[in-house]
Amino acid sequence: MSLGIRIDAGTRDEPKKFRRRLLAWYERHARDLPWRASRDPYRVWISEIMLQQTRVAAVIEHYHEFLRRFPTVEKLAAAREASVLAAWSGLGYYRRARMLHAAARVIMREHGGEFPANEEGLRALPGIGRYTAAAIASIAFGEVVAVVDGNVERVLQRMSGERLVGEQLWTAANHMLDAKRPGDFNQAMMELGAMVCTPRAPGCLTCPVVELCATRGRMNVGAKTAPQKKREIDYSLHWREENCRGGEVFLAQRARNASLMAGLWELPENFDAENRRSAEPWLTLRHSITVTDYTVRVWRIAASSRSDGKWIPVDRLQRLALTGLARKILRKAGALATENSLQGHGGTE
Repeated sequence: MSLGIRIDAGTRDEPKKFRRRLLAWYERHARDLPWRASRDPYRVWISEIMLQQTRVAAVIEHYHEFLRRFPTVEKLAAAREASVLAAWSGLGYYRRARMLHAAARVIMREHGGEFPANEEGLRALPGIGRYTAAAIASIAFGEVVAVVDGNVERVLQRMSGERLVGEQLWTAANHMLDAKRPGDFNQAMMELGAMVCTPRAPGCLTCPVVELCATRGRMNVGAKTAPQKKREIDYSLHWREENCRGGEVFLAQRARNASLMAGLWELPENFDAENRRSAEPWLTLRHSITVTDYTVRVWRIAASSRSDGKWIPVDRLQRLALTGLARKILRKAGALATENSLQGHGGTE
C-alpha cells in the first residue's frame, strides 16, 4: 500500500513537494473564517464542534453569537444548560451542545480551567473524539498529529489512487503531515477537500498538487446521496397579543428524555388540520432534516386554555431553547427577529 500521494511511484521528495505546494496554496487562498484568527483552544474547540455535521455558512453567525454569550470556558461551564441550548438553537444535533457544556465543566473542575494540551488528554473530555482532539491539539498546541475528516479522506484516496479505509487513512494522513506546521497543514488538507477536491466535479485545474495526484479526479469518492423522503406536517400558532408587549406565544416542551432535541421548545402540532381541507394555512414553508424534506403548514389558532404547554412572552423567545423549525416558523411569523436584523448586535440569536 502506498501511503498518501504516489510515494512508491515517485521519489522521496514528493511528500516534501506536496507539503510545500499545499501550504503555499493555503496561505494564498484560505477562506477568511473567524475561528482561524486565533489559536485559543477554547475558540478552536467551539468551532470544531459546531462544524460537525453543519455547513460552514450556517456556523459563522452562530459562532460569533455563542462567543458573545460565553466568551470563556469558565462562562460556559457556569451557564445553565437551557441557556447553552438556546445559543445552539438552529445548529441541530443538540447532543453536541450538551457535551460541550459537560466538557466545559470537566475542564473547570478537573483541569483548573486549562485545556489538556495534547490529543490524549483532549479525548478524555466528553464529546471529543479522535478527529476533534487531533484538530485542537495540532491547531492550538502544535502537536504533530494528523486529522482525518471526510474532506481529508477524499484527498488521500484520490492522491493515492487507493480505497483507504479505517486506520489506513490515519496512517496515510500522519505520513503526509508537515511536522513543523501541523495545525496549518491539517487546515490546508481540509480546505483542499472542501474547496477543490470536492466529491463531484473536483477542480483539478486549480489544484496546487494535481501533478502529484494518482487519479487527477477520476476516482469517484463522493458519498452516495440517500433518497430524500417527503413528509407533510401541521403546527398551530397560538399567539395572544393583548397580554403584554409583543404578546405571548403558546409553546410545548419536548420531554427531557426524548431521543431527539430533548427539552427544547416547539409549536404544538395541529392534529385538526385534516378537518380543514377547505381552509388555507396561515403560512407554509419548507424544512429539511437529514434525508427528509418537510412541507410545514402553520395554522393561526385563537388563544385557548391548554395544559400541555406554556405561554411564553415574545420578548423572551430570543433566549429560549427552541427547535430549529420552531425558530424558523416564529421568524417568518414575525414573532422573532430575523438573522439580518440582529447582525448589528453581534449575532443571530
